[in-house]
Amino acid sequence: MKNFILLIPYYNNFEGLITSLKSINYSKDKFEVLIVDDGSKIKLDEESVRVLFPEVIINVLSLSQNSGIAIALNKGLEELHTRTDYIYIARLDCGDTCHPNRFTEQVKFLDENTDIYLLGTWCEFTDSTTGKSYLYKTKTKHEDIIKEMHFKCSFIHPTVMFRKEVLDFIGYYPENYPHAEDYAYFWEIIRQFKGALLPELLVNITANMQTISASNYKEQIISRIKVIKAFGTKPLLITYGVIISRVRAIIPYGLILKMKLLLK
Repeated sequence: MKNFILLIPYYNNFEGLITSLKSINYSKDKFEVLIVDDGSKIKLDEESVRVLFPEVIINVLSLSQNSGIAIALNKGLEELHTRTDYIYIARLDCGDTCHPNRFTEQVKFLDENTDIYLLGTWCEFTDSTTGKSYLYKTKTKHEDIIKEMHFKCSFIHPTVMFRKEVLDFIGYYPENYPHAEDYAYFWEIIRQFKGALLPELLVNITANMQTISASNYKEQIISRIKVIKAFGTKPLLITYGVIISRVRAIIPYGLILKMKLLLK
């Protein structure tokens, strides 16, 4: 029985993938990695990855064409849904790195808190061009997270770990919220189950203008507003959340990133 399977979407970023895999520190016989190649121009060679990490079980699921991260992740979840030899599903993106005790802390917390189904951590965003960074801190308790989710996503995607039973009750990432599928998915989970955040910096995330969020920022904001309206719990919070999102849509992503780096 594996403690978790790490799901990583991949698209033309071999160097970033290797950087992420090198950052994993956990008992090699207690986890596996599932990489979903979302139709890369040069198909990811499974053996070229395995030879670099011979002690880790690494599987690659290759899609015939580029379909977007939501579909790629769902293909991975479909693959995992049929298995019963693991407990949790964890996420990581190519280029992002884990602190040495990330997975140990998350597995320990979920083992001890059986009512928590979705667990994230605090993280640090680092500008790949300037090297400047800022800490992304959020609420940590379920009730506070519910309120905060109206204004921002408490769970940063590459930091999360969740119970495999989520697939039975919630299903897969919704594909009708372009570039905000994770925001909608996490909302769906915490509407039915408890969520939590570890108040520790356990993941470092690369931030630049080439990321999916940056290049599709306006479309992401539109989807986020739809998510808030669909999953928000109180009318007043929904209204405030929509207003804040609309204000963000006016400000260029690059300027927002610079402001966060300056106000760290």
